[in-house]
Amino acid sequence: MKTIKEITQALKEATQLEDWMNEIAQDERAGVVKAWAQFQKRLQKQEALKQAHQEKLDFDASYLPHKEALIAGTDEAGRGPLAGPVVTAAVILPNYCAELLGVNDSKQLSKDKRNEFTKRIKEHALYYAVHFQSAEEIDRLNIYEATRQSMLKSIEALEVQPDFILADAMTLHTDIPQASIIKGDAQSLAIAAASILAKTARDDYMEQLDEAFPQYGFAQHAGYGTKQHLEALAEYGPTSHHRKTFEPIKSMITQRE
Repeated sequence: MKTIKEITQALKEATQLEDWMNEIAQDERAGVVKAWAQFQKRLQKQEALKQAHQEKLDFDASYLPHKEALIAGTDEAGRGPLAGPVVTAAVILPNYCAELLGVNDSKQLSKDKRNEFTKRIKEHALYYAVHFQSAEEIDRLNIYEATRQSMLKSIEALEVQPDFILADAMTLHTDIPQASIIKGDAQSLAIAAASILAKTARDDYMEQLDEAFPQYGFAQHAGYGTKQHLEALAEYGPTSHHRKTFEPIKSMITQRE
């Protein structure tokens, strides 16, 4: 009979049910019971990820105009902050991409997971592009239109023109067939991948901005209106990277004029 330590290690290394586990399932030793329960839980989580992955693939495939068609997913990051750009990304994935198992709405993933998936997406995507829309353009156009134009620019930056576009809650001014998907990053693998690329690119940008303007704490809040950020604005005033049409910055500027 194998020791509890040996069984525990074997279950940690296993990725699927195997014949030798029939005996393990009947083992009543407390340590084995615990290890078996942990293995089953891990297996269930893995199966749930596979199912969610397949559902996202099926969702994207349902929009394919033909079998060889290329679908681009596009999403944004940074519509709400008081400072920094809005960043959009466009991604075209292979019809099946097992390496992206677990890809989801970027807001549902930890920073480490987003960074890990960013590397995988860039490695396995057929094509991808990222676009930065500056605070100046946001003020000139308004945040909705700035985001829409940025999404289209990320699509146009792809090396090939897609046959169909899946956009997260946005309709783009283009002749390319498209669908606007509410909460698309939770339903479409292509949109989810785009959301991750946009989010990590923007976070990296805001961390660089933090080095130039450490008093604002951009690395901590990414430009959102946190207490720390609002206090820094009150003390130091806005930078050229702040959105002048967003409150309370708009009122601050008016009061100083």
